[in-house]
Parts: sequence; structure tokens; C-alpha cells
Amino acid sequence: MATDVHQHIWPPEFLALLRSRTAPPRLDGWTLHLPGEPPYAVDPADHDIAARTRLARADGLDLALVSLSSPLGIEYLPPTEAAPLLSAFHDGALDLPAPFGVWASACLSAPEPDTEALRRELARGCVGLQLPATTLLDAAGWDRCAPLLDVAAEQDKPLFVHPGAAPAAEPTAPAWWPALVPYVQQLHASWFAFRAFGRPRHPDLRVCFAALAGLAPLHGERLVARGGGRDRGRVDHRAFYETSSYGTRAVDALVRAVGIDVVVSGSDRPYAAPVLPDLGADAAVHALRHANPARLLGPTKGARP
Repeated sequence: MATDVHQHIWPPEFLALLRSRTAPPRLDGWTLHLPGEPPYAVDPADHDIAARTRLARADGLDLALVSLSSPLGIEYLPPTEAAPLLSAFHDGALDLPAPFGVWASACLSAPEPDTEALRRELARGCVGLQLPATTLLDAAGWDRCAPLLDVAAEQDKPLFVHPGAAPAAEPTAPAWWPALVPYVQQLHASWFAFRAFGRPRHPDLRVCFAALAGLAPLHGERLVARGGGRDRGRVDHRAFYETSSYGTRAVDALVRAVGIDVVVSGSDRPYAAPVLPDLGADAAVHALRHANPARLLGPTKGARP
């Protein structure tokens, strides 16, 4: 199946709950307010289900995986605030028509991760678990999320690491600052933390990092120089990288570092348009859109029960 592993749609009940809030994250009409970012004017068409379905078909997709927008910070809200938002998102997203599939999200503010809630959403048809990179920046983060990751591994479901909420930026920072600085920094740190702490604890877990993991794998030479690269030549075939917001040069560089078999197509639509990098062969596009996402998602390839 032609697959885009990274899109976002806010279902109607989820939108209504965001509008009912008096503190960020909240919607005022179609203006989004977040603690670390300037007010963002949301285009209503971006969350029009019929329009997005037509767009996915026009993109030639057989499967488009939508997920909670982790920069909203919903996973870190108090459980009593997070639970209804997570339920509204999962209910609405699982009810989307083809070609959409869904990543599950989890509340991360409770003293202990709610593994039963994750089991329930996976059983309902979610393709895997999404976590914000901000919760996976160090050994403590990977350890705290270990019960959730154990559930994913037991059920042969992948993990998708997505940028989390951005810290408050300087008032003079340009609008692109969160996407280019904190988001990339989070992904970079979470990839190295995964390498050092996550993979030893979860040897069989399939993991996909958004936005090419902030290009962290390109630092292999520095890793060797600093004594951490004894296994530099070994590719982790269960660690994948999706391409959103990057083009041919960045994707080509990453392919040279980790090989083409672990790169998957993702767009981050509606925040960015799909880009198919020109890697010189139709087989490369087939790998990114078809073969590699199928291996990431496992035997069910994102199909719902």
C-alpha cells in the first residue's frame, strides 16, 4: 500500500473540546493558542474530513496515518483534562473513512502509565503508539515509558516519536522557530537517548522517528570521534525515519548514513505538503512509500479489524 505515516486531522468532537477550554491548548474559533508558540490561524479545510479524504486519494495513498498533535501538550495535561481529549481524538480518528489509520496516544502526567488504556486503543485498531520526543530525552524518560513500550512490543506494534510541545520562545522569534529549533533538538536528543537507553531495554521494538530524527544519524563521524561509535557500521533495521518537511538533499544524506530500507514517507499534512525525494530511481520511491512502511507497521500493515 502507498502509505503516508504522518498526518494530522482533528475530529469534530476533539475540536469542540479544544474550543471549550479556557487555558492552552485551546481554540478560539479557528485560532490555536499554545504556551510556547504564537497564535496560529488554523485553516478549517485542514480538518474537513471529506476534503482531506479527497486530498489523500489525490495523493495516491492507500493509507494515511493520523496522530494527535503532540505539540499541543495534551499528553502532559492533568489526567482529568487529558482523558476526555484523548478519548475524543481516538474515537473520532478511528471513525475516519479510508484511507486513514490512527496512531494511539497516552496520558503521560499520571504517576504510572495507563497500559490498559493503550491496550484498549490498540485493540480498537490503532496501528501503534505515538509518544512526544520530550518524554524520551534521557534514560529516565525511556525507563518511565517502558511499560507502554512493553505493551507495544508484546503486540508487535511500532512506536512513532513525534516532536512535543515547544518551550516559550522569545517574543521576537520568527513563526518558524518552534519547527526548526526545539522540534529538531527534541528529535535529535530522543534519537541518541534511544540508541543509548531505549534500544538495550527494547531490542525488538520497531521505532519510527519523525522528520528524519532531526538528522541525528548524520552525526556518526562525531560519535566515533567521541568514543561512542564502535558499532557505527551496523544499521538498526528496526529504527525508521520519516521524511516530513525534508527534501532530496536531506533524505539522500540520511540514506547514505543508514540505508534506504529504514526511510519511510511522511508528510506532516496539513502543516507541510508531501515531498517525494528524487533519489534517481522509481525503486527508491517504492521503498519509501510501499515496502518500508509495510515493514514498519508489521503484518497487518495498518489495517483495522
